[in-house]
Amino acid sequence: MTPAHQAVPPLPLAVNLLDAQSLLTAFGTLGIAVVLFAETGLLIGFFLPGDSLLFTAGLLCAGGPATTPGHLALGWVLLASAAGALAGAQTGYLLGRRAGPALLSRTRSRRIGEGAARAADILDRYGHAKAIVLARFLPVVRTVLNPLAGALAVPARTFALWQAVGGLVWTVGLVLAGYALGASVPDVDRYLLPIVAVIVVVSLVPVGLELARSRRRHRTGEGA
Repeated sequence: MTPAHQAVPPLPLAVNLLDAQSLLTAFGTLGIAVVLFAETGLLIGFFLPGDSLLFTAGLLCAGGPATTPGHLALGWVLLASAAGALAGAQTGYLLGRRAGPALLSRTRSRRIGEGAARAADILDRYGHAKAIVLARFLPVVRTVLNPLAGALAVPARTFALWQAVGGLVWTVGLVLAGYALGASVPDVDRYLLPIVAVIVVVSLVPVGLELARSRRRHRTGEGA
């Protein structure tokens, strides 16, 4: 049994699923794997903050010695991030192969419907390899593309290879970017909220650009 003076602190009464710092405070490294698995493998996880979670985890890895409250171990964060993202994407693909288009058609979420349309367009425009890698950096699209790739019968080996490449670049890149910033800027945790806000905005830029391009193509098609 754990001695009384070493009792594990209770979890916060409320966890904000949209806030990376809240998730990390409540669940730590294990939470990273679970959140990334849900965001990349299950359609219900499309709203989860994958980009900001990875970057914030990297910041917390650099936030002082291991005894500092909230500190995370870089090696475990990298392992949990990669495991969650890769297992999630592969699960989404397998669900798509088994359930087919019905998996996407049952959802009533407008964002998922739009994400599916963008994912299909990216697969058609860039080909399997490039689309699977690029989707990792597009919120919602990275959730929807995996089951869509399975439903469209993208070859299993092709998907497994390129989702692993994209998943590792995405997770390791964002965690190390956060770690590098945290290691180079003293007391960077004081500016955590504005930094995370910037990450969220930057992560939405590709989605905005893709929407703008889609609308231009739609208008061009109507005018033809």
